[in-house]
This record gives sequence, C-alpha cells and structure tokens, in this order.
Amino acid sequence: MEKLFTLLDANYDEMVGIRRHLHEYPELSFEEVETPSYIATFHRELGHEVREGVGGRGVVAILRGKKPGKTVALRADFDALAIQEENDVPYKSKIAGKMHACGHDGHTATLLGLAKALNAMRDEIEGNVVFIHQHAEEVAPGGAKPMIEDGCLEGVDVIFGTHLWAPTPLGEILVKDGAIMAAADKVEITVQGKGGHGAEPHHSIDAVTLSSQFVVNAQQLVSRRIDPLKSAVLTIGHFEAINPFNVIADRVVLAGTIRTFEEEVRTQMEQELEAVLNATCLAFGASYEYRYTRGYPPVYNHQSETEFVAQIASTVPGVDQVITCPPFMIGEDFAYYLEKVPGTFFFTGAKKPEWEKAYPHHHARFDFDERAMLIAAKTLGKATLTYLKEN
Repeated sequence: MEKLFTLLDANYDEMVGIRRHLHEYPELSFEEVETPSYIATFHRELGHEVREGVGGRGVVAILRGKKPGKTVALRADFDALAIQEENDVPYKSKIAGKMHACGHDGHTATLLGLAKALNAMRDEIEGNVVFIHQHAEEVAPGGAKPMIEDGCLEGVDVIFGTHLWAPTPLGEILVKDGAIMAAADKVEITVQGKGGHGAEPHHSIDAVTLSSQFVVNAQQLVSRRIDPLKSAVLTIGHFEAINPFNVIADRVVLAGTIRTFEEEVRTQMEQELEAVLNATCLAFGASYEYRYTRGYPPVYNHQSETEFVAQIASTVPGVDQVITCPPFMIGEDFAYYLEKVPGTFFFTGAKKPEWEKAYPHHHARFDFDERAMLIAAKTLGKATLTYLKEN
C-alpha cells in the first residue's frame, strides 16, 4: 500500500485545487451542468470508460485492472446548497446564493484524486473500480435511485463511501454496522380555519392558534406514543400565516421532517401525526390537508464490510483512532446503494485541530480541514485494493 499512499500524497495539492475550484462554482441539485462535465473530462483524460447523464446528471467512470477480479464501487456526491456563503476565504463561492456547505466538493476531489492514483497502479489491480459521481444528494428523490435504475451498480460486488464530517476531529474515522443514518421524510400540512377581525375571535376559527396547539400536541407522539427504546424525531420547521397584525388568519401552512430507523416506527409516526392533526382541527371546527412524503430510507451498513473498513482504517496513515459511533438522525441516499449490494458508509473526521468548534454542515460558515480528503482517499483506496486482492 505504500505505493498508493505515496501517489496520493503526490496528488494532494491537485485534490485541494479541485476542491477549491468546485467550491467556487457550486451547482444545486438537479441543476448540475459544469460539475459533471468537469468530472467526466478528468476521467477521460485518465483513459477510463466514462458514461455521462446517468440517471439524469450522474457520471460513472470505470477503471479496469490488468488482471481479472471482483468489482468495487466508490461513490461521491457533487451537488451544493442554496446558501449564501459567509466565509472570507480565497476560494469563496462566486455564485450568489449557492454554496458547498456540506463537503460534497471535498468528496468529489477525494474520489478524483484517488482515481488518478489507482489509474497509475492499473497494471497491479486485480479487478475493476467503478467511480460513481452522484448528483442531487441534497434534495429528494435524490440522484442515487435513478442512477441505480440506469445501471450504475451493474456488475458491482461491493460499495464503499464516506462523508467528510466537520464536527469530528481530523484523524478520527466513525464507523457503525446496521443503521447509521435515519430515514428522512417530509410532512406538509395546510390548516384551513375562518378568518376574522382581530377584536372578534368568537366569529372566527383561528388557524394560528389551533396550528400552534397541533405543533405542541404532535411533540407528544415521540415522548408518549413511540417505544422509548426506539428512536424518532419530529421537527416542524415551517409555520406560515401571511396576515396583517390585526386580522385572525384563516389559513396556516406548516412543513416539517420526521426521522426514524425502523419501518414500524416510520409508519406509526406517519399515521398518528395525521390523527393528532385531525383531532386538533375537529376540536376547533377547522379542516386540513395532509401530505406525507417518504424520503430516503435508513442507511444500513453491512456488518462484514463495516468491520473490514474499520480494520483497514486503523492502519491508514493519519488515522488516530477508529470509533464506533452512535447512529445519526440525518439522512443520505447512499441507503439505496446498500439495499442493492453489500457495503458500508463511514464518516471521516474533518475538524481542524485549532478550531474550538466547527460550524455545522449546511451553515453559511461551513468549512473543513482539507487534509481529511487525503485520509478519506487513503482509506477508500486501501479498502479497494485489499478487497480486490483478497477476493
């Protein structure tokens, strides 16, 4: 593996350059044009087989080793977020209202840097490596599912992926078999009451008051209806009533997210949330519209592949410790790949040592330690070559 590590060390400056270029020119989910073109050009210059427009805007590149063997897939996402960047850095986003605030620019740079290193070892590789560059991870229905339907996993025996994780210190790798990330669902609600004069509430059905009561009532689902040994999160993040200050609102629009790990709990939350809404509206004589949209399923890591990566990571230069982490309530459409083939998804610590606290992902001041890309590339690269050699 020393050759791989030496090649990656040599590629590090280029990886940083790629990351910063992508950071300056972010593209939102389902709007990616220049980014996939950039990725495809990079792989073609290496001589890889390249397919563009996979599942919409995805890119798949294949490196075929000189010797026959199994096929490993590696995935990186490349979409950005609708956030105005507030960082004062040389590589600050040049596109107003758009920013790489989750590290996907780093994921892409990591995979391209690794692709170049593995390409230089083509004659030594026993099998094939499929580089899955995925669009639209941030917005459901996401890019993973249509890419799979378009054949990105054909012939793949195992898949590995990582997320650069700013809250975790540089040098730490987080792994977990089973559920590591939650199902991420969306709920949209419209409450219809009866408007009126602010001084005459008895002639109206106050949509604001009853919607507020619903939000409070709904929080008891998790605390009083869900088995305390199981997990669920309910967050109402949008509450809107556009009205003058002295008018009782007739209509309120709400939206939120529900996060769960188990299908039984997921279904219970979907059904009982509407029951609470129905009961609250019935008490006040209001009506409602309710739409529950199932987003990404939970990310379930396969045990043997997770243990394999954990063992690999513990021997990678720059990794100080490998930690079995608790599950996260965030969502990821990497879940769809793991429903089709064995594999694992892990977190690579990316918090700079000098930071007392990192800004969270999806924050306007988000950033990460770029050295994490090198650790991620070495971990993915060693996992790939070891798997191919041993299988």
